[in-house]
Amino acid sequence: MIKLIETVSRTDLETIASIWLKSNLDAHDFIEKSYWLHNYPVVKAMLPKAKLFVYYQHDEIIGFLGMVDDFIAGIFVLSEYRSLGIGTQLLNKVKTSCSHLSLSVYSKNESAVRFYLKHGFKALKKQTDHETNEAEWLMEWTA
Repeated sequence: MIKLIETVSRTDLETIASIWLKSNLDAHDFIEKSYWLHNYPVVKAMLPKAKLFVYYQHDEIIGFLGMVDDFIAGIFVLSEYRSLGIGTQLLNKVKTSCSHLSLSVYSKNESAVRFYLKHGFKALKKQTDHETNEAEWLMEWTA
């Protein structure tokens, strides 16, 4: 079940932030672990300001999609639940209420790049993330 969280409880925030950290550590082994650990408190503070679409299984949060305006900050799913269509369901949920979406994805995260291309996103331009010095794609989807 997917739910848009209007007000994030402390417990949900802890769970969502933990999923963010675990997912980034899993998906971005080309970036120093210290980068994610250093940014964890900043992201945790920003999460309640984002639009959070949360995926529940048996009342447990196992994934989420975070948005700021029409920008997808990321789709994060616990590793044991990946490749089960949860990311697709989260993305499709957002697409029903938006006519335009954009995002940035590290080019070395090839599975994420393939995922977004498969779901109709177009790679607009390659740029450098100045915090990590890694190449990333700016991508866009239009209904």
